[in-house]
Amino acid sequence: MPLVAPAMAAPVWPTAQPAGTVAAPAPQAAQGVPLYQALKWLGEAGERRDGYSRELFRHWNKGLNPTDGCDTRREVILAEAKLAPEVGARCVLSGGRWFSEYDQVWVTSASSLDVDHTVPLAEAWDSGASAWTAARREAYANDQGAPASLIAVSGSSNRSKSDKDPAQWLPVEGYRCEYGAAWVATKLRWQLPADLAERDALTRLAEACPDTTVSYEQAPQ
Repeated sequence: MPLVAPAMAAPVWPTAQPAGTVAAPAPQAAQGVPLYQALKWLGEAGERRDGYSRELFRHWNKGLNPTDGCDTRREVILAEAKLAPEVGARCVLSGGRWFSEYDQVWVTSASSLDVDHTVPLAEAWDSGASAWTAARREAYANDQGAPASLIAVSGSSNRSKSDKDPAQWLPVEGYRCEYGAAWVATKLRWQLPADLAERDALTRLAEACPDTTVSYEQAPQ
């Protein structure tokens, strides 16, 4: 969950940059940076969907612990449980309780949950992952190295979002500031730019969320 920044002078909001540029060099890591500042590090570029397929991002793999019988999806679900489920053979989950941030509802069955990529696989492809190696796309699709990358949410809210960016879809108002921070953190972690409409939507979020901050560390190459 993003930290809350202390009171500070009125922010200077980022403006749209010419396509393919970066407003300021993005550091390899940052902690507790105001959302409006992090946006200054987000490059801007057009997007292309040519050649995209979900199968080009191998998921879900064996996760952080290859011997526990749980794939990445189930590991995320277990990590985010508010009430831990029972774990059976082959990581079958029963019981448990989760809070779906996108629609602010409680979920009491793991089978009703989706594990969402904060920045969808298609959006990552459009933004530059099309040029990545298969291994890097797999690392992206199973990224448990940053809390912003993957999130367990209700299946219905995930279907509503689909592969939309913040210009096309946002969660309920109570989670929008955190969502904007998670989106920017993920893009900075994986060094992915944003298109103009996406940046404009994120800038509006930054204006509405002056106390929201971003923390990230660039993913290993």
